[in-house]
Amino acid sequence: MVQQTMTHYSIDRTSRIMIVDRSEVARSIISHILQKEMNDAYIVTCGSAEEALEYLQREKFDLITTSLLLPGLDGLDLCHEIRKSDKQHLTPVIVVSSDADTRLLREGFTAGVTDYFNKSLGYKRLVEFIKDVSQRHAGLVGRILYIEDSLSTAQTTQTLMEKHGLHITHVTSAEAALQLLKEVRSQPEPASDGYDIVFTDFFLEGQMTGGDLLYAIRTQLHYSRQEMPVLVITIEDNKKCQAEIFHAGANDFITKPVIEEVLIARIKSLLLVKHQYNVLKRYSRDMYQLATTDSLTGTRNKKYLLEEGKSFITQHHNVCLMMVDIDHFEIINDLQGHMIGDHILHVIGKFLNEHFSHCGTAIVARFAGKKFTVLLASCALEKGKLVAESLRKKMMELKPEGLEITVSIGLTSSEGVAETTLATLISDADSALHIAQKQGHNRTCLCVTHKNITSA
Repeated sequence: MVQQTMTHYSIDRTSRIMIVDRSEVARSIISHILQKEMNDAYIVTCGSAEEALEYLQREKFDLITTSLLLPGLDGLDLCHEIRKSDKQHLTPVIVVSSDADTRLLREGFTAGVTDYFNKSLGYKRLVEFIKDVSQRHAGLVGRILYIEDSLSTAQTTQTLMEKHGLHITHVTSAEAALQLLKEVRSQPEPASDGYDIVFTDFFLEGQMTGGDLLYAIRTQLHYSRQEMPVLVITIEDNKKCQAEIFHAGANDFITKPVIEEVLIARIKSLLLVKHQYNVLKRYSRDMYQLATTDSLTGTRNKKYLLEEGKSFITQHHNVCLMMVDIDHFEIINDLQGHMIGDHILHVIGKFLNEHFSHCGTAIVARFAGKKFTVLLASCALEKGKLVAESLRKKMMELKPEGLEITVSIGLTSSEGVAETTLATLISDADSALHIAQKQGHNRTCLCVTHKNITSA
């Protein structure tokens, strides 16, 4: 018998939340804040996965949070076991960790993790996160594109789904559904009026059947089963039809007549698939943001410049590139120390980000050390010269740490050049920068062609 180390709070409360953490202090802090923030909650805390599983055999919970590292079974093992349970297999599970990398995220979603929380953000933020997830999963929240050509069947089934809080868009043909999906696909992300699930009759009247729609969703629109789950309804309950449905690209199916409990269970399961896809996509985007941002200055880093700068040049007309270098920075480091030097870099990086956020489309990146690169779209050389000179003068007013700071700027443009590469722009701007420094610093020099460099 596993020794119980669980704490209970008000069993008559409505939201039922389990907190699993090996730290008794962490369990106490989280439950205390939750108790204050969610006074309608029934909270159970457990010190291990084994304790949690023993308790889960007896009671059902609305949400479970678990540390990744636990004595015995870890957080992912616990999630695996929860997904095997008839009672808890759809319960949201949040893994709390400070080191969730891409590999771990994928393993976690395979295990059935609903979402992750970065432990370093603190307990109060965790409680806010728990409240948000709890509210989202309190009922069925999702947008369903429903395709059914029988109006009587559609009305009955749509009323049933809406009773459970689902938002339904009903169309009577596969062609109409495909057009709606194409419109959503063409919108910039995130599409606020998109769909979470497609729910279609497999046998539809018209030129396109439900099977044809499935094929178009997977091959024309390139939606994966995770990005756009599809539930199929059919009157034929035989293995051949089932195989055909899955080969066409469906996630799951039900048969007519519709049984409410079965339909809602299938939809809830597919909404979980969609939610996990959205979370993984969000984390991948966040991790790319971290990987391509300079941690000291907050600007983009050289990796981002080299990866995204090439497409930036091809997508925009008349691109200007500025190479901005802090004058005599080595002396500042020697006299003031590297801590002051780092703070100056941070202040300048923040200033550059804010300054160019108001200048249309731009990429601001720390190129190396004390040198920054700025790519400006739709900016002819004359306009770029004005922007560079304005920047140089404003940098003189910045005075981080009370120190007089100046910059030298090398500027070039793709204006009038048939074929421009990022490497060429960087090289030309760097050449112009060297001339500005040779001429005495605190000035802008322009590289009009590879050899023609003039002062602004």
